[in-house]
This record gives sequence, structure tokens and C-alpha cells, in this order.
Amino acid sequence: MSTHENLQTTAGATPPKRSRIGRWIAIFVALVICGIAGFAAFAWRPSIPEVPTPAASSFPPELVARGQRVAAAGFCASCHTIAGGKPLAGGYAMKTGFGTIYSTNISPDRENGIGAWSEDAFLRAMHEGVARDGSHLFPAFPYDHFTKINDEDVRALYAYIMTRPPQSVPNHPNEMPFPFGIRALQAGWKLLFFHEGRFVPTAGKSVEWNRGAYLTEALSHCSACHTPRGLLGAELESRLYDGAPVDGWFAPALNASNTTPVPWTSEELYSYLTAGVSEYHGSAAGPMAPVVHELGELSPDDLHALVSYVESIGNGDAQIAQVGPAVKAALKANADDLGRIHDRDGRLFVTACASCHYNGNRINPSRPDLGLNSAVSVDDPSNLIHVILFGISARDGAPGIVMPSFARGLSDQDVASIANYLRTTRTSKASWPDLDKKVAQIRAERSVASK
Repeated sequence: MSTHENLQTTAGATPPKRSRIGRWIAIFVALVICGIAGFAAFAWRPSIPEVPTPAASSFPPELVARGQRVAAAGFCASCHTIAGGKPLAGGYAMKTGFGTIYSTNISPDRENGIGAWSEDAFLRAMHEGVARDGSHLFPAFPYDHFTKINDEDVRALYAYIMTRPPQSVPNHPNEMPFPFGIRALQAGWKLLFFHEGRFVPTAGKSVEWNRGAYLTEALSHCSACHTPRGLLGAELESRLYDGAPVDGWFAPALNASNTTPVPWTSEELYSYLTAGVSEYHGSAAGPMAPVVHELGELSPDDLHALVSYVESIGNGDAQIAQVGPAVKAALKANADDLGRIHDRDGRLFVTACASCHYNGNRINPSRPDLGLNSAVSVDDPSNLIHVILFGISARDGAPGIVMPSFARGLSDQDVASIANYLRTTRTSKASWPDLDKKVAQIRAERSVASK
């Protein structure tokens, strides 16, 4: 073969396989780099310059007073204050499927809190979930609800917070495994689940109902606790208010799937949310206890509006005819349970519980009938176990009413036996599985949290 023919053959040959692989790798790397750059550009938010901390005297008293009511409706103190800690100094641990997130210091301290934030920076955080420095906030801060709050209420809240004492308490670092702690990734979460915009009243509904909807869905963000979440941590809109686990407890359903024999009527809701106890549903406890205390800051009109809306979720007033028969059945089940002294679980119940929770022929709201209580009827036994183990203090629920703790006097098996006894004798539902393991888990978690 001539030299000319050899050159022609070489020029027309198929490129080596190694060259093709290298080319595809280069293309892939280029695409990855372009994708990262594009997402970074999409996720980027500008920082907002620091400002001098506003003087408390610069805010009109009536604006601060309005902000106090907004803060109460939004449960700011409940999330941004730990037991025994400084007000609004943060540190409240929120366990999620992506690690533990700690609430931040939102006092007007310049170094650790938001004292250097302008009103515009505060508005952006509430409405868009973006911090002053441009970083995305984790949705443990419920900006998906707060985006619905009108500007006037957010400005009032800013005035209230900026007139609180500054707390020089460093923020607790979040405990989130890689890559969940990368704040820029929240831009992707927002793209999927976040819908920015202010509350829009529903046509055809009363002024009171719409005010209640605004309080419930925007300020008080009730569905954040009472709605199950999907794999990425967003509320499942198809299961709104179906009930969900929260902070080791279970927030019962507020819709028609609520399992309590007595419906949540307007009267029951108003009593529960204002006094911390209702005749048929018992006392507020756990994460709900501080909620009812903060709601006490609301005006009677706002409380009635909130009740009007929440009642409509479960349509409780339409089921008021169920109340009488349900109460009668619960009292009868209690009175007819004559064999309990011959059963080990029953004897434990008699020894620890019956002296207070036996109601005779009428309900005493200070000593709830457990057959009517959601803690016994829900599919998750956590609430009942918590209360048996750790009781209800005088500062929780109804003021001055105490349920003692049995954590020292009862073993895990004892608590499980009482819970199982109530479940099988006061409801027609299936027994809870692995109760003793659940009791041990809740006892251990409480022990760790108290250290």
C-alpha cells in the first residue's frame, strides 16, 4: 500500500473507543457544571444591608400592641423560647426526617438575634422564607403559612419584637447530615411546594369565617401540626387536617376523620382554646398547652372567628346530636366495668386512675372521662403514654388542675397495661401493638431531652 493510501485509510478510521468515552465524560461534566451554575443563580438571593437597631420609642404603642396579638396568634414565643430560657432567644429543638433544626434567636440582639434587620428584611423572611443575608430558611419556620399574613400585621410583629429585651444568647447549630443542611437546596423545595401570596378571602363566606381562616391558615398555621407530611417534608394537601405526629406527640385530626366519640362543636372548641379544657375532650397538654395560653392574648371576636373556621373543618356543630348518646355510652361503659378488679390491667387502672377518672352519672371536665378522650381513640398511643408517665402540670391546660406523674411508680409494662386496658374497654378499636416498647421509647426520649 502506498503512503497516500495509508493516510486516507487512517483519516477515515473510526475514532478509538477511549476518545469517545472521554468526549462523553467531558460533555457530562460540562452539563453538571452548567446545572450547578444555573441552580446557584436560581437559588441566589441578595443580602439586605444591616440597619441600626430601631429605638423602642420609635414604634407607636398601638402598633406594638397589635404586634403582641399577632405574635400570640403565631405562637412566636412557643417556638422561639425553650423551657427556662430567655424569651425569644431560640434553641427549641425540632426533630425532622432530615435532622434536628433549632429555632433561632429572634430578639433584637444585634449579634445573635435580628437587631440589625430592617423592616424590609423581616418582611422578606416572613413572606419568602429568606434571611437578611440572603440564605434560604428551612420550612421548619412555617413561611409557607406566614406568606399569607398581610403586610400590616407583619410590620406590627416587627414593632413588637424590636421592643422586646435583646437576648445575648448564641444560636444553637442545626444537626443535619449532609446534604440536608445546605440552605440553597431549599430553593428547590420552594419550587415544588411553596406558593407565595397573601391570604385571599373566600367568596360566599362570612366576615367572621374568613377572619378565622386567616388566623388559622396564615398566623396560627394550624395545619403545620395537624397535617401529615410527605417524604420531602411538605404538608400533604390531599390529607389536610388528618392528624400527624409532632414533637413526640400526636396532633389529632380536626376534620371529619377525627376519632373521638364526641364531635368538636363550637362550644367545645371555644372552651378548650380559652380555658385549656373542655367538658368532653379533656385538658390541653404537650405542644398544645402553650398554644391555648398564647391564644388567650386574642380578642374574643378573633377567638370566635378562629372557632368558627376550625369547627367548619370537621363540621362539628352538624353532629351535635351525637353528643348525648356518646356521653351516655361512655358513662355506661365505665359503670358496667365491674370485672376490672379481677384483671391485672384493670387493677392497675383502679389503683392509678379510677379514683379521679370515674365520673358516676355525669361528666366532670376537671376529671375527663377517658372513653371520650382522643388520647384513647387515636391510632397513635403517644399522647396517652406521655400523660400517664409525666402528668399535666398546673401551668398546662386548665390553670390549677394537676395530673400527677407516674413515671417513677409504674414500670413500662405497667403503663402499657393501663393504656391497653383503656383501649380495649373504652373503644371498639384494635389494640395498639408493641406498647411496652413505645413506653420505653418515650421515657428514654424525655430523659435525654431533660439533660
